[in-house]
Order: sequence, then C-alpha cells, then structure tokens
Amino acid sequence: MRPLILVSNDDSYSANGVHCLIDRLLPFGDIVAVCPDAPHSGQSMALTINTPLRITQLPDYHGAKMYKVNGTPVDCIKLAMHYILPRKADLVVAGINHGSNAAVNLLYSGTMGAAMEGATFGIPSIGFSLTDHSPEADFTPCYQAIDIIVDEVLRNGLPEDICLNVNIPNTPEVPKEMRVVNPCRGRWNDEYKEYTDPHGHKFYWLTGKFENLEPDNQDTDEWCLHHGIISVVPVSINRHIPAAGDLAWLKDMEGRYSKEHI
Repeated sequence: MRPLILVSNDDSYSANGVHCLIDRLLPFGDIVAVCPDAPHSGQSMALTINTPLRITQLPDYHGAKMYKVNGTPVDCIKLAMHYILPRKADLVVAGINHGSNAAVNLLYSGTMGAAMEGATFGIPSIGFSLTDHSPEADFTPCYQAIDIIVDEVLRNGLPEDICLNVNIPNTPEVPKEMRVVNPCRGRWNDEYKEYTDPHGHKFYWLTGKFENLEPDNQDTDEWCLHHGIISVVPVSINRHIPAAGDLAWLKDMEGRYSKEHI
C-alpha cells in the first residue's frame, strides 16, 4: 500500500507553493490536501472556536484529492484526521510556505502550526518554507530538499513529538548544502506602526524588523539561510530536546544532500 500523505499550508488552497509541493510529493504516495480557504499566516496553532467550520471538496489536482476549510491550518489537520482521510496518514507535510519560518518565526507560523498539529497525532510531520514572499516565487530551489527529506522521513520516521522545520534560501541556483541546526536567538523590534484615521482615532499596523542576536553562530538557521544553505531544525511540541541518537540519521542526510546535489 502506498503511503498516505496529508498536505496543508497557511497560504490557502490557491497558493502556488502548495501546488508545487503536491507535484513533488506525488511519487512518494497518495496525496490528500486540506488547506484553508484564505490566507492564515501568523496563526500558529490557533483553533476556530465560535464559527462553524465547513469542508468543501475541490477538483482533484494532478490526482491529489483537494479540500478547503474555512478555518486555520490546525483546523484543516484536525478535520482531515477525523472526517476526510480514509485512514491515519503516514506523513504530514505543510507548505511550501511563501516566506521564511526560521528563528522565532516558527512559533508564529501557520505552516509550522499544521506540522506541529500533525505531530500531536503521532504522525511524522514536516514544514517547508522558501525565503521568498512573492506569490509568483520560483520553488525550484526546494525540490531536491523535499525529495531527500521526505524519502528519509518515510523510511526512518521521527521521534515522538518531533517535527521538522525546513527553510530553503531563495537563491538563483539550487542550494549546494543542507545543515541540521538550531533556531537562532532573535526578536522583532518596532513591531507595530501607529497611524491616525480621518476621525482622529489611532490604529496600529503590524510591521517591524527582525534582530538576529547571534549573527555569527554557524549552528543556526538564520546563519545558514544568509549563506545559501538549507536549514533543518527539529522542533519538539513538548519543548524537550531529543536524544542525539534519536536523530543521528538527520546528520547523515546532510551528506546525502551534498552528494546528490545537481
């Protein structure tokens, strides 16, 4: 039986990134995609509490079953598990996100919210992001990383309560290196800008600039991305650090990526 792969995202079912992800995953198994009906960036693991949720089946995409939900990425994962999938998924993959989810951004990310929700169901889960916010982003730099990581996770699994946060730099050529690293320490400054409307009432708009607190640390995701290297960060949904032996194959995967680089 082919693996059953559940796909979701936070950029909505119409985003180019999720269609590119599905195309890349088709050789690995049967795909069911359940995505929000509108963008839900920055929703993390938010749930819809006071609004009825509806599932709408869409036309298949290249053989993949497609659904949209009027809720968050986590709503999509939960409804897929309880009402859409014919059996428990073998893998959950979220993305490809339009924009980086490195450093503290993984805590805000709806893409990683979907991946972490998959992990709560005991399913190996991965979030993929490209450091390009453009709706017309070229996702070619992601393809080799998707192929190798998905293959390795399907064969090796992941430790309980661990998912992977994978960020790919937006480079002219396919990145030549992949590293398993830590999320860098950093924070957002000047996060909101104040305005005044025509009636004299103040309002605020999200903005800000990310400050990397360890820019020279080569063992962090931000350093890798700034140097054209794919970062892979194991994320614990229970806030514990996995034993080194549990993820030893991830380090071997770094070498495989370099050897198979095209």
